Amino acid sequence: MSANQRPLLVLQPSVNTTTVVTTTTTTTTYAPIQLPSLPAPSSPNDPKNYPLLHATLPQSLRHFPLVFPGGTRATFRDGDSGDEEMQEEQELAGGSGWRMLKRDDETENSTVVDLTEAVERYGKKRAHNSDTMMEGVESTSGANVIAPPRKKARATPLPQISTVNAAAPPSPLPSPHGSPPPETIWPSAPPSGASSPLPQAPLQPDLSLTTLLTLPSLVSHFTSLPPQLQSHFLLTLLRHSPLPVLRTLHSVLTPTLARDFLTLLPAELVSHILSYLPFSTLARASRVSKSWRAIIDSDPVLWRDLLKNTKIWFGGDSENAFANSIFARRRHALRLRPTVPKPLPLPHPYKILFKSRHLTRTRWVSNPEPKHVSFPAHGSSVVTCLIFSHGRIISASDDHSIHVYSPVTGELLRSLEGHEGGVWALAASKDTLVSGSTDRTVRIWDLSTGKCTHVFGGHTSTVRCLAIVKPEWVDVEHDGVMKKEKWPKRPLIVTGSRDHSLRVWTLPRPGEAEYRFFGPDDAEVDPSDVCDAEENPYHRLHLEGHDHAVRALAARGRTLVSGSYDCTVRIWDIITGQCKWVLVGHTQKVYSVVLDLNRNQACSGSMDGTVRVWNLQTGQCQYTLTGHTSLVGLLGLSPSHLVSAAADSTLRIWDPDTGELQHTLAAHTGAITCFQHDEFKVLSGSDGNLKMWNIRDGTVVRDLLTGITGVWQVVFEGRWCVAASNRSDQTVLDVWDFGNEDDEDWLGEPPGGLYDENGFSDTEDEDDEGRGRERMSGMEEDDEQEQADVDAMDQDLVPSESESVDIDIEHGRRLRRRGGGLADVATDEDQRETADSDTESMDRSGVGASRWAPTATVTTASTSAGTRSHGTQNPSARSSRVGGAPALSRRPATAAQVGSAGPSTFAFGRTLPANDETPTRPRIRNPGTRRR
Repeated sequence: MSANQRPLLVLQPSVNTTTVVTTTTTTTTYAPIQLPSLPAPSSPNDPKNYPLLHATLPQSLRHFPLVFPGGTRATFRDGDSGDEEMQEEQELAGGSGWRMLKRDDETENSTVVDLTEAVERYGKKRAHNSDTMMEGVESTSGANVIAPPRKKARATPLPQISTVNAAAPPSPLPSPHGSPPPETIWPSAPPSGASSPLPQAPLQPDLSLTTLLTLPSLVSHFTSLPPQLQSHFLLTLLRHSPLPVLRTLHSVLTPTLARDFLTLLPAELVSHILSYLPFSTLARASRVSKSWRAIIDSDPVLWRDLLKNTKIWFGGDSENAFANSIFARRRHALRLRPTVPKPLPLPHPYKILFKSRHLTRTRWVSNPEPKHVSFPAHGSSVVTCLIFSHGRIISASDDHSIHVYSPVTGELLRSLEGHEGGVWALAASKDTLVSGSTDRTVRIWDLSTGKCTHVFGGHTSTVRCLAIVKPEWVDVEHDGVMKKEKWPKRPLIVTGSRDHSLRVWTLPRPGEAEYRFFGPDDAEVDPSDVCDAEENPYHRLHLEGHDHAVRALAARGRTLVSGSYDCTVRIWDIITGQCKWVLVGHTQKVYSVVLDLNRNQACSGSMDGTVRVWNLQTGQCQYTLTGHTSLVGLLGLSPSHLVSAAADSTLRIWDPDTGELQHTLAAHTGAITCFQHDEFKVLSGSDGNLKMWNIRDGTVVRDLLTGITGVWQVVFEGRWCVAASNRSDQTVLDVWDFGNEDDEDWLGEPPGGLYDENGFSDTEDEDDEGRGRERMSGMEEDDEQEQADVDAMDQDLVPSESESVDIDIEHGRRLRRRGGGLADVATDEDQRETADSDTESMDRSGVGASRWAPTATVTTASTSAGTRSHGTQNPSARSSRVGGAPALSRRPATAAQVGSAGPSTFAFGRTLPANDETPTRPRIRNPGTRRR
């Protein structure tokens, strides 16, 4: 309360009713009584020592009712309240013969009488029925009461009301300015000679009024006391205060005296203190205030330590990749809406990562009934590729089509038509989709419109694998010094084909000129008749060197790893086109490869049942991982685990740093047809079951699908899981949502940690001749390359559409399965390859040995069966260093010795586009028919 504002005592109007012949009601309204103002607070030297000096009192202490002797009611109002209207919702007072009126009920002619006038009227001697009877006094006479004779009485002089120390109780406290002698405010008795009842005064003083009048003196006394005595005095008062009073004081003292230690302490100390709290307590603490929310959410050290303490910090640059993707999203959002105000600072990506990983670890196990949607797709055709990208399910089939579905409703959003053969390779980058097909073409699609914007020809056989390589920072050696550089300068496409070669293309940006290797009138043109290297502006490199079909590839930065049916793995520089290493050691076809730039190594799986780990720096085989007894057709890599899946019905989990076998997942009864894993779980499909495993202990968590014909593909990310399966000759997509309603911000980590958040670079560096011009403008530091989806288990050995297959298996049984699903089942295309080669032999486990095994000019390494090789490799088995030329001599294919297996018969449901060549005898172009 400021010094110029004084508290008020507002008397409620009094009602006097006089009955003679008629009833007369008179309402008297009293002006507010100005109470003495408190002394102005002194300006302390240290305001921090007086935290309550300017504290705002609660409403209950600034506006409360008082009842004086005789039943008179009043309302105390603090000076800050002013002359506020009485709240109508307050209870209206009333008594015998009087009642309190609302403001609207007051008569227009009501007069306002101040306290001085009211007391003066009280002091006069009045007749019982005098016209000048004091207003506001209730008559006590009845109708039969004889009025006393009128007598003249001298008015008692009204003493001045003292506001200093009137009627104050005796006090030993010294007065700052000396207290005047007490004065009588009200006459102690009515004038003598009054023989009739006199009207009562409007206000009979009591202890409440006395205290209000003497409050300035009490405050002055209190402020002059020493602090110890002040404390003693206040504590004495508090000890004699009832519980409601103490609660009121507590409501004032608690928020005023509270200290926000998080905002006062240094950031390092705050982070250290918070590090002792579990994440559930941190979540609650972040809701205390906006400042706490900002401190907790923006502390990267706090969330990094929490990730490590809860054992969900994986390393391998996975955390930085996630953070970079979040920062990229925010930059993109800022460019779209730069002026949107932010009420709170955005949380650090590590906090978002912790929540995502915590939900991933718990929801997939603790949610017993996730939301499940099932819908048909692609008729009865095999789903060859399945990816989950930006909230869309994208599936490809050997029926030539590509479908885009909504994971929420299962609605078919788009059907991409254009390929003339089965689609066997897919990769996506935001709204751009790249597909490869048995029609030997590579197509670029705009997912937002469903339009095919580019068609690349050049491969002379099936495009079996592809990947999108996006710019990222990688280590590059210059004169023995490692430097960080961003490669490639703009996104690329790498494709591998059964024509033994790989090609590198520039990924067209949205809006760039469309290109098709044929015109609108050339729909029937053969793509093998076109030389893209000369005519396609997006073609960059043609990588030749493999002697057989390229089955798998992986690429990041400048490094490309390719695995081939010629039993070798090759390491390429996709900027210069140089073949840096030819990795020799596998004795049969290579079906799968993964690239691990963080450890500077690559891994490959082969039909020989082994997984080999190669050093990219030296080209040496670091480890040979043995244990599988059949084709290793699938490999997956995460920061802490290397997972292999084989046709022997098992999956194996390895330590990529040491090559140590951690777990063997053995619960399936057939070849593993598909799988995906992260740091918590493995999902694998086989023999009509889709199982979830705990990757850390190798146990089965649950079965997502059971009792179906076969599982083609499975992918998951964050809260979503999608599987393509076959049920009674019908292809079905199943979608599970493991999140709850409040898990909208659950961000998943894509397979391999390959994020797709930055779109396309604005850099125009083509680097056609491999000189690597350094134009870094417009490139974001967190661009991530997009890789092709995980290869299906020997998908090119799956019969197409309605084909039925009879094959000899290791126990001599003849199995007949519709639609494929076995790792050792061949397609029509592979069978046509055998028309130009001898019958391949069967190995000891029943899986056919590679008929494309190297000739005697290449010596392969020998390892002890059932053991992992850590020792020195046979010199003849080590990789050969080459400088852009293949280390193995080009040679015609030679057949392996014929085994005991009999031929297989096939019934073809339909005819694919003309493709007369085989992987060992590519189609020869006729220069005269090449279209310009």
